Amino acid sequence: MPSLLTSSSPHIHGANSVPRLMYTVLAALLPALAAYCWFFGPGILVHLGLAYGTALACEALMLRLRGKPLGLFLSDGSCLVSASLLCFAIPSLAPWWLTVIGISFAIVVAKHLYGGLGHNPFNPAMIGYALLLISFPREMTSWLSPTAHSALNLNFSDTVSLIFGTGISAVDAVTMASPLDHMRTELGREHVLSAIVNNRELFGLLGGAGWEWINAMALLGGVFLLWRKIIHWHIPVATLVALLLIAGFFHLLDPARYSDPLLHLFSGATMLGAFFIATDPVSAATTNRGRLYYGAGIGIIIYVVRTWGGYPDGVAFAVLLMNMAAPTLDYFTQPRVFGHGKKD
Repeated sequence: MPSLLTSSSPHIHGANSVPRLMYTVLAALLPALAAYCWFFGPGILVHLGLAYGTALACEALMLRLRGKPLGLFLSDGSCLVSASLLCFAIPSLAPWWLTVIGISFAIVVAKHLYGGLGHNPFNPAMIGYALLLISFPREMTSWLSPTAHSALNLNFSDTVSLIFGTGISAVDAVTMASPLDHMRTELGREHVLSAIVNNRELFGLLGGAGWEWINAMALLGGVFLLWRKIIHWHIPVATLVALLLIAGFFHLLDPARYSDPLLHLFSGATMLGAFFIATDPVSAATTNRGRLYYGAGIGIIIYVVRTWGGYPDGVAFAVLLMNMAAPTLDYFTQPRVFGHGKKD
């Protein structure tokens, strides 16, 4: 009787894989990338090229030092996702070395020194962003408004020269703080909120000229990820609802001092944070109840940092703080094992 040969278990495989997940996330970022290029010029494409090259080089170096196969891990796309998310937070005409430092730190320190993909307790892109914001606050908060970009009429060659050069006075003269940073500064000077946001060149219609469209496109990409079942709904919904509720509460208390919820939802990195950053499967909570608490905590901390903190946007710090809380949330929200009764 012939023997029956079977392969080793497991015999049932899911459709998802790390490369499929990562490259789907990159595809979902394309609408937001297109909006960024439209309003702030092609500088992000230059920074993406720098970030991708640096990330792959750092990844290859660390894999070689750790004795891991290069082909398998270099092709999974995880370092490209981290690089993409970091580039959205860097001003389009920022110097080249800013991107190289940020992504090098993210890949080498925040990812591989903790054991590589699947072992990092913190989101690598947000670690890189936090390092840059704390170390180089002037470079990280000097933005051109969409109107200024249009007036300068910079082509791709000019953009490359500025990123790799020393800049020109015409550009330096029109750089300004981001909408959130400007609002926080002006409120500190006792200016009325309605007068601050009336500057349509900077604030646009909802959450900052250009940024409202980037957030709208990130929301579209997030819905695509939900439809493809790449992410769970709990974290983004909890983040946005918590931010909406706390912003609405304080706006009702004092409309002259606290901005309306829509500005918070469509400014800064809100939608990118809710759908692309907070949902990192490695550093986020993994139980359904834990994800709700995790997302709600991020939404509340975003508002606290934006309103009373010393930094223009609180997404990175909110995500990193809740990364620390994720293991505890998972521990206390584990579902009851089937067949076990509740404790008295």
